[in-house]
Amino acid sequence: MAAVFPLLASQIIIFFLFSFSNQNYGYATTLDKNFFRLKEEKLSHFRLYWHDIYSGSNPTAVPVVAAPQKNSSTLFGAISMIDDPLTEGPELSSKLVGKAQGFYASAARDENGLMMVMNFAFMEGKYNGSTISVLGRNKVFSPMREMPVIGGSGLFRFARGYVEARTHKFDATTGDATVEYNIYVLHY
Repeated sequence: MAAVFPLLASQIIIFFLFSFSNQNYGYATTLDKNFFRLKEEKLSHFRLYWHDIYSGSNPTAVPVVAAPQKNSSTLFGAISMIDDPLTEGPELSSKLVGKAQGFYASAARDENGLMMVMNFAFMEGKYNGSTISVLGRNKVFSPMREMPVIGGSGLFRFARGYVEARTHKFDATTGDATVEYNIYVLHY
């Protein structure tokens, strides 16, 4: 009996340690960040150029839903899908580092405002295969627009931050645009 008591006591202690170490609500559990082997959080900055091309035989932006009202100056309700090149410099011929994949929709009736939903999918260097997800309002004719980074994948798991967008070049005839994106992202 004396040998059973220490064994039983150690099992009870282990049970209580595991039972109360994490909050458990049935469908959700609080986890220790060490479980994911997360390192020190860091702030990174990227400057990329986003090329939105409607013209030519190989466009990177295509309209998928037309504006319901043909006389709308803001094209309210129109949606375009994108697979836009992200380059190091403002020229389309500069080094390709990734793609901006997603869509944007004209979400304002009285001004030119887009809802942007896109992943910056990196294809180069140490970030190859990682993504940064952006979702936010883009008031396209403002000199600088800010949108939130809402997450990411790969090296940007648990990412948060913001992007600043500045139009570098816009062709009103074709709709083609080059936009400088400065991305400020906290990640592990």
